[in-house]
Amino acid sequence: MSVVGRICIVAAFERWARERLHEPLSIRAAAEALGVSERTLQRTTRASLGTSPVRFVQDLRVEQATHLLRSTDLTIAAIARRVGYENANTLRILVRDRTGTTAGQHRRTPPQQLVPSPPGPSSRTRG
Repeated sequence: MSVVGRICIVAAFERWARERLHEPLSIRAAAEALGVSERTLQRTTRASLGTSPVRFVQDLRVEQATHLLRSTDLTIAAIARRVGYENANTLRILVRDRTGTTAGQHRRTPPQQLVPSPPGPSSRTRG
């Protein structure tokens, strides 16, 4: 597949996902909507972005959630629902894992001042 073809598929996938962030998403549904196979979507996303389609959607959700944390007074539970998660804790873990900072830090700190926490055990591994 040409570079232009890959870019078109990835751009269409991003647009499709952003329009549906509040919904449960499946790679199968995305591929069908784009008129490609699941494998083509997976290979193209990895080749173009260096990540899987699932991780890319998670990153989009974290991006939108951190924007909402900084720009609204919505609860973390309400934000989680708006970006497609039923459980606020799932969003908390992803925000921490992907940004290195807590959801609360995003709410209280202007984006240019956020400094990731030092690497340490993930909140999923704490007993």
